[in-house]
Amino acid sequence: MTDTTNDATDDRKYRSLWGDVWSQFRSHRGAMIGSFVFIFILLAVAIGPYLWTLDPNYADVRNRNQGMSWGHPFGTDQLGHDMLAQVLQGGRISIAVGLTAMMLSLVLGTFIGVLAGYFKRLDGLLMRGTDLFLALPILPLLLVIIMLFRDTLRNMFGPETGIFILIVFIIGITSWMQTARIVRGDVLALKEREFILAANSIGTPSKRVISRHIMPNILSPIMVSATLGIATAIITESSLSFLGLGFPSDFPTWGRLLFDGTQRIAQAPSRVIWPGLAISLTVLSVNFIGDGLRDALDPRIRGR
Repeated sequence: MTDTTNDATDDRKYRSLWGDVWSQFRSHRGAMIGSFVFIFILLAVAIGPYLWTLDPNYADVRNRNQGMSWGHPFGTDQLGHDMLAQVLQGGRISIAVGLTAMMLSLVLGTFIGVLAGYFKRLDGLLMRGTDLFLALPILPLLLVIIMLFRDTLRNMFGPETGIFILIVFIIGITSWMQTARIVRGDVLALKEREFILAANSIGTPSKRVISRHIMPNILSPIMVSATLGIATAIITESSLSFLGLGFPSDFPTWGRLLFDGTQRIAQAPSRVIWPGLAISLTVLSVNFIGDGLRDALDPRIRGR
């Protein structure tokens, strides 16, 4: 009896932090299902075009507006484009926009949140700026920015790259505010902890305190914000493409496919179903992953 108790105690003693995080994350059924779905979607859009080799921009007018078949599992559009090839290609673009815009908003939000929470003299200025961005109507602001800079960036970088840079930039600079406020709140709480006070009392530079003590302890809200940021960026890009202000029509994204499909939804509802299903599954799986990470990285839940 004593040996069994000692073995269990040793297992708890030598189990690493990330082992505890993985154990808690693995026990979250929704997070595991979301992880499998998201990984499947990533593999499909990354490897799928090499397996399904039809050109998404090849127009086969004789086979336009077809339903699902062996030759075209998702059907074709009004120009004869293969919908499966377009959904796979569009997924690459939509997920690339989501990941890149998430990284930009995460870096900006974390930077501002840490500065505002740690340095009292910067708190008021940075938070009032954050409140100003939160008060702005985001969708009209996005539309104005696109209309002002779309042609300039197209001429500088080309139609596809220019629009990609523009959409990533405007999504990134309009979605960092929630991350900044969450990070600031955690930093304000951490500043009063004993180990931070001890580090400051021995003259540790602020830069080292932030990098060695603050940042490792705010990973939980940062990682949760990252997963939610991917979902937000994908939805925003899809909304802009649905309004016809995103990528050009010959550069398919899931939102652009939805926009094109709504014009013939009565004749071919599958043209809306497939890109809509791809967006829904991606966003839902990412949200489940975020829920699992939040629970796994919370020490109060992890210790139960």
